[in-house]
Amino acid sequence: MQDTRSEAPPRRALYGRSKGKALRAHHAHLVVEHLPALELDVAALKSGTPLFPFEPRETWLEIGFGGGEHLIAQARANPDVGLIGCEPFVNGVAKVLAAVESYGVENLRLRAGDARALVEALPPATLSRIFILYPDPWPKRRHNKRRIIADEMIAELARVARPGAELRFATDIDDYAGWTLRRFLASPAFRWTAQAADDWRIPWEGWSPTRYEVKARSAGRISAYLTFVRQ
Repeated sequence: MQDTRSEAPPRRALYGRSKGKALRAHHAHLVVEHLPALELDVAALKSGTPLFPFEPRETWLEIGFGGGEHLIAQARANPDVGLIGCEPFVNGVAKVLAAVESYGVENLRLRAGDARALVEALPPATLSRIFILYPDPWPKRRHNKRRIIADEMIAELARVARPGAELRFATDIDDYAGWTLRRFLASPAFRWTAQAADDWRIPWEGWSPTRYEVKARSAGRISAYLTFVRQ
């Protein structure tokens, strides 16, 4: 007799650490008590559940928000925009939850896990802006395949981005800047906006440096700021 039971989908590989130092008591409390109210359910997204309890002017996504400095700054500066932040590192999630508590941010939703699953669950043409700031460069050649910027991911980002949507990418690793630029230039869905060198040497207006960027500058590393627009 043929077994007609459906097989469970394969688990997606998630590279890198998800935890660092032990959370302080208050941060641990926030993760347990407050994260469930803010976390996006991928299954619910696929069913068309609204992302926010209000109708945002636009919806923006930050993939890999680290300590959350940029994400919180954007949420506070744009209260009519719905912000989604995705980060697998629980310590970073805890820091954002603490900032939400301190500042009373109400236009933010979180995904504590893999960004790819979230992007795949989003409806088409959802996002007006996407931030990918200082992602893990996976510098060893044998690890390059782990980079978040890949042809498949670019195709998914194109699907969920509205026409005219802006994607902002920053890195202090020259090889990763070139890697990203080559792949976006090969995509018919995105256009690189730079017309002069300063367009990738100078950060965006209203830029809030991340903690990682401050460390990179202290170490003498120079950042590249790449902007792509959905065709």
